[in-house]
Amino acid sequence: MILWGSPGSGKTTIARLIASAAGTRFVEVNSASTGVAECKKLFAQAQSELGLTGRKTIMFCDEIHRFSRSQQDVLLGPVEAGIITLIGATTSNPSFSLTGALLSRCRVFVLAKLSEDDILKILQQALEAEKSKVSASARHSSQPNNPPQDNSNNNPADPTSNDLLDDSMLTYLSAFSDGDARTALNLLELALDLSTRHDMTAPRLKHALTHTFVYDRVGDQHYDTISAFHKSIRGSDPDATLYYLARMLQSGEDPRYIARRMVVIASEDVGLADTSNTMLPLAMAAYSAAEKIGMPEARINLAHVAVALALAPKSTRAYRGLNNAVAALKEPGIAGLPIPIHLRNAPTKLMQELGYGKEYKYNPDYVEGKVAQEYLPEKLQGRTFLEERDLGECVDPDFVEPDGYPVLYD
Repeated sequence: MILWGSPGSGKTTIARLIASAAGTRFVEVNSASTGVAECKKLFAQAQSELGLTGRKTIMFCDEIHRFSRSQQDVLLGPVEAGIITLIGATTSNPSFSLTGALLSRCRVFVLAKLSEDDILKILQQALEAEKSKVSASARHSSQPNNPPQDNSNNNPADPTSNDLLDDSMLTYLSAFSDGDARTALNLLELALDLSTRHDMTAPRLKHALTHTFVYDRVGDQHYDTISAFHKSIRGSDPDATLYYLARMLQSGEDPRYIARRMVVIASEDVGLADTSNTMLPLAMAAYSAAEKIGMPEARINLAHVAVALALAPKSTRAYRGLNNAVAALKEPGIAGLPIPIHLRNAPTKLMQELGYGKEYKYNPDYVEGKVAQEYLPEKLQGRTFLEERDLGECVDPDFVEPDGYPVLYD
């Protein structure tokens, strides 16, 4: 089987639980450090174990997508012969990262990203377990045969009794873990250590521990996000358009890649409806800006054209809206929100079977392109980034009405 899921979603834990429940021999390998020779040696050992004791071997291959084609091919024979039971774990789409021959011999199980409630339960259980350890240690040291120890210098205050680590703090950490249980537990471990400092406060602890997660621009989210960006423009949703644009830029996406897609959108989704024929030249200007100016300044040009494609007239609303979207990414749990499944692209059979794009309503099929459809992730639905004003609210004290303009040129 292949376990496909985001980091910290429990792939390794599931493999170990299966091996424990089955009572089999468990061998864990990492594709980054295991070559063909090592694999063949493991297969020989597994065959000997099976022949001598009848005990089967589960081979767990972490990050299996990093195996080369030759390394994947060497797995086929032992898997087919039943010498090993293969469990692979990957964060990448198996349709693209695994060979067809290996994929046809495996079942793919998709592990959903853990919810904030799931992560919160894990943190609460971990904190309770830590408290139990501290209590057991205290009871042990109080026994008559165990003389009291001087803890004044060696052991800091009990971090598990610190008021800083309340449910509110655990909820905050669970939001920033982005569905990754491993990251959440690491954050809790650091919080236990930092919370014992005499000058530590809740705001300082939050600032020290957390940062914004976006996405890895070489993985599936690269394709999912550009797909959602395209479909949000098509659906005339400027807020969703700005959100996905900000998400791509914050992840280090190539601005020329985004600009090229907008050049296509200008003809594919706006086309002849643009009676003034300005959208295609405007999109080409964005590509030129991305190529010649580069980041970070080109983000303003991209925002300008993206909103113009989604709405219509040019204005500074795009620039302000992008800044609002970037500010939203700094909030806990916003940057890593999953793309709605109906907006995800489905270029492979596996992704189609998983329901990617199944409920998506293609706007051009409907009267005036109007459909009942959400483009933003569920947590952001109803929230706006693009302000209604075309221009700012600031008033220049030096400004006078047109009849009193100062003479700049003779």
